[in-house]
Amino acid sequence: MSEYFDLHTQGIGYLNRVREVRPKNGSPFWACDIVALHGSKDNLNHTRFDCRVSGAQAIALVQQYQDAVEQDRKVLIGFRLGDLYADTFTYSKGERAGETGVRLKSRLLYIGFIKIDGETVYSAETAFDDGEEPESQKGNSGSETAANSDAAAPVSDPDRMPAEVQLSKDDPDFQERKAELKDAGYRFDGQDKVWRLPAATAA
Repeated sequence: MSEYFDLHTQGIGYLNRVREVRPKNGSPFWACDIVALHGSKDNLNHTRFDCRVSGAQAIALVQQYQDAVEQDRKVLIGFRLGDLYADTFTYSKGERAGETGVRLKSRLLYIGFIKIDGETVYSAETAFDDGEEPESQKGNSGSETAANSDAAAPVSDPDRMPAEVQLSKDDPDFQERKAELKDAGYRFDGQDKVWRLPAATAA
């Protein structure tokens, strides 16, 4: 059986630039920017992530609250990202035209809560339910962090998820569903041709 090592980034940040991308080659997809908050609450720092939205839950939510973003309302979310990497580009306008820049790109896998102008409009059963930072993020080097790597946290509660899932490569959403299963902790059993949660495999 193949082994996978996931690296997730979770935190709290503002949702920006929600848009549907229609590439010349390939299928349309949804994208957004997330301005993550980190550091002391008295002296916050910001890190921007350029994200491709993955997973049915995340796609539905960014579509639902796209209007709020476009109305310049403050849309704060608890997020989980995967497949983070740095991408270079060349500035085409302004004082830095012609210079090389770097941006962080990732996939938005899951949204734990959404607040608009301070009011909670969506909450899932995650560590971000109350809109505060998880306890595991507090107390690091005397500061509070809202963006960190978390390879162990599951996307959903395993007790509520099926032990086995079968996927068909003929499914038009095969790649997306495969990514969702991997993000949720499932692993592929090549012998039985099914995706299993580790707990179910051990049992």
